[in-house]
Formats: sequence, C-alpha cells, structure tokens
Amino acid sequence: MTDHLRLDLDDYLPYLVHRVGSALAARFTAETLARHDLSIAMWRVLAALSANGEQRQIDLAAMTSIDVSTLSRLVTRLVRRRLAIRRRSKSNSREVVVQLSPAGRALVERLIPVARNLEDTAIAGVSRKDLAVAKRLLRRMHGNMAGQP
Repeated sequence: MTDHLRLDLDDYLPYLVHRVGSALAARFTAETLARHDLSIAMWRVLAALSANGEQRQIDLAAMTSIDVSTLSRLVTRLVRRRLAIRRRSKSNSREVVVQLSPAGRALVERLIPVARNLEDTAIAGVSRKDLAVAKRLLRRMHGNMAGQP
C-alpha cells in the first residue's frame, strides 16, 4: 500500500483528539455524572448555562455542539428534573430561552471542582506554555472547521 493511502491513527489528529475526549468523558461519567443520573451531553448543557447564563435554545445548541432536536429533548429532561428552566423569550415570544434553576446551579457548582481535577489529571506533565499553545491551536482548528477565520 502506498503511503498516501495509509492512515497511521497514532499520528492522525482527529483520532487523537477523539481518544482524549472520549477518555475524559468516560471517566467523568463513570466517576461522577452517573451518580447524578447525568449524561455527558446533559453536563455540557449545564456547564454552558453556568458559564454563559440564559441562552436561546438555538445558541445553546451551537455552543454545546448538540443538534437542536437532541438539545430540546435534553433540556426537557433537565427541566423535568428541575435543573433548568425553559420559557419564551421576553424580547421575542417565538424564541425559547433556557437557564439554570437554583438546583441546577448548585449541582454545577459541586461538579466543577471534580471536572477541574479530571482536567488536571489529563494535563499532568504538560507545561503551561504547551497547554496554552494546544488550546490556541484547538480553537483555531475548530474555527477552521466552522468556517471562521
């Protein structure tokens, strides 16, 4: 097989990024989220609302990389569990906005230190400089894939 038809997964960036993300998600789910009956997607929604405040559902879908119909079902589950509040926008009654409930905020505040500790485990041995470069490059690559300069 010629080299241009061969794909070495250990040297293929999408594979490496996926492996790291999958390992982090699996560990966080097994060690923490499962005890709270949360999926990693539900956690992303809660964390995004915590970081960014009330959001239109369409914007929340974009920031969490979850398609709109899946996000709608996730938000419904979070609302039923009283972790989020969904309502019509005050400025545009056709839009739906979502925010954390007090119980949702309290849960996120308990889980953030666990998420940070897991991140610390993943980046052990990586210098601050290398980490800053890696984050900058990943943001740039995400922008490239999203069609942003």
